[in-house]
Amino acid sequence: MNIFDLAAGADGPGPAAVATCSRKACRSEASWQLLWNNPKIHTPERRKIWLACTDHRDWLEDYLQTRGLWKETVELVTGAGSAPSGQDR
Repeated sequence: MNIFDLAAGADGPGPAAVATCSRKACRSEASWQLLWNNPKIHTPERRKIWLACTDHRDWLEDYLQTRGLWKETVELVTGAGSAPSGQDR
């Protein structure tokens, strides 16, 4: 085994990635996607994504709304145990 094997997960595919909450230090499974953008640096149609568990949804939403960044909150739907692509934290 070499360092490249370790980085690639040489022991084979592990368990499916679980989408986790974006709240600092929270490792709960996410149930929500908070879509946002920063109008000072992003084009209007661009959407960044934070994931939220049920316990932190309101906190993260309030954080984004206070700064004028929040656009929409939608339920997280993952297919066949895969994490959503394009997750930004």
